Amino acid sequence: MAEDICFASCRRMDSEQAKTPIGALSSSSSSTQNTNSLSLPTHSSPHHFESTILSFLLFPDSPLFSNSSVFDRVLHDFLSTSSGDDDSAHDQLIHRTLQRVSLLLESTKRCFRKRLTLYNSISWFLPQDLTVKVFSMLDTKSLMQVAACCTMFSKSAMDPLCYSHVDLTTASTYLDDGVLRTMIHRAGNKLRSLKLGNDAYNYFHTFPISSCLAPLSSSDPEFTWNLLTSLHIYNLISMDMNSICSVLSACPNLSDLKIAELSYDSSNLVLDLLTRKCHLVEHLFLETSFGGDNITYSTIEAFVANCPKLTCLTLKGFNLDDAMAQILVKGLLKLKYVNLSSTSGIHGSFLRDLGNTCKDSPLEILILRDCSLEEREVLEFLNSLIAGDFRFIRHIDVSSGNGLACDGDERTLELNFPVEKLKEERSNFKLVAEFPLSLQSWSPSPFHESIDYDYYGCCWGGSRPKSKKLRFFGI
Repeated sequence: MAEDICFASCRRMDSEQAKTPIGALSSSSSSTQNTNSLSLPTHSSPHHFESTILSFLLFPDSPLFSNSSVFDRVLHDFLSTSSGDDDSAHDQLIHRTLQRVSLLLESTKRCFRKRLTLYNSISWFLPQDLTVKVFSMLDTKSLMQVAACCTMFSKSAMDPLCYSHVDLTTASTYLDDGVLRTMIHRAGNKLRSLKLGNDAYNYFHTFPISSCLAPLSSSDPEFTWNLLTSLHIYNLISMDMNSICSVLSACPNLSDLKIAELSYDSSNLVLDLLTRKCHLVEHLFLETSFGGDNITYSTIEAFVANCPKLTCLTLKGFNLDDAMAQILVKGLLKLKYVNLSSTSGIHGSFLRDLGNTCKDSPLEILILRDCSLEEREVLEFLNSLIAGDFRFIRHIDVSSGNGLACDGDERTLELNFPVEKLKEERSNFKLVAEFPLSLQSWSPSPFHESIDYDYYGCCWGGSRPKSKKLRFFGI
């Protein structure tokens, strides 16, 4: 594919071998080749050589060209008569043949690109500056496809403005230090947003390693990352926290940060670094799949005090409790979206406390999926909504594979929520409460897998589950 070629061309690879003269390989094997009628004369002139190639190209179309067995037979006879039973000579002849075919193919491609360039230069009506502006609106994959079309497009696609927003999440097969470094150097100080890794987690996929972050933390004085405002990092192999910390330290003006699959012992470290370095962050998504380390209250309080611009916050799998959740929701005065899913330490008591003090909170969406919520706490919170608290809230998710806690260690799957009353008081309100039909029948929900709560404050990509093993309560 075209974009594959362009991503591969970003690597700093030595291409000298591809430029080896045609006769270089044959000279090393001349002593082993037998002189015969199929060998070219050693005194062949360049004109004779060019005439031979031209004769081949001018050969009229024939059914023989579509019959691979003809080529097989000719090559077999050529090898047999040229070098007898010498296997090494056979290998050298085959290698030389492949090289010459490759040279012809590459030459044909170059000629084709020149023709396209000529055609595009005549038919393309946009001036250079406007062409660059159009190309800058393309995603990275499409930009690579455009750059591979012709020389004219390739030159326009090299402009730094075209690399102000780099998305390498669909090119992780080709992503390494060299590719990322080339992209960053092309962008220069125009780089505004960067996405790398694989945003669709797949155990059978090969992810890039965290060392590909090294170019971002480079001390090269030619590049500063003060203008980088958005950074998304997905599922990097062997997530190196030193690399993450170096990157965050070098990008103080980040307003949008997303890191998926943090290592289990890095929660405190990342929050502390954000507290000290990234005071402008507005959208924050941090996720750990294996449970984070124990976060301290002082870390949470310092984080709230130094990141006042946060409007969308996701901390999935963190070791938080109700008191910490209350500090976050109550202290971050601009929060519109909160996702604290997969937090076993949250039982819901912070909801009751918030209901008494946050009547005018701007919070719109609250996701508490797979927490340890208690039924009475959720019920009291819903009643406070009916009473007028959290006037702007419009979406709550309290789904759980274990139901809700009630009466000590008991779990309940039969909920008595004031759904009808909520409908009357808040027509635009949506409650999501998805539970298994029984605790024994629980399996991963297709609803849970298909829906994605974007941390910009919107819900997309899902529908009500149709599995027979799921019970859904909602309005």
